[in-house]
Amino acid sequence: MNANVWLALALVLILEGIGPMLLPRIWRRLILTMAQVPDRLMRRFGGWLVVAGLVIWYSVSVHGGG
Repeated sequence: MNANVWLALALVLILEGIGPMLLPRIWRRLILTMAQVPDRLMRRFGGWLVVAGLVIWYSVSVHGGG
């Protein structure tokens, strides 16, 4: 695998781990609240995250990262 993929995965794991490590009660409450969100809204939110990620990826790949 490309080193950039491993770096991206590492960054995701670091960012995902900050919440439960520093604020476990708030993180747990957030997860429980998200479990109550209707599927349609969750899909819409996930779709926006995918679109945002694609826009960032495209911008970086076209403009060379700087």
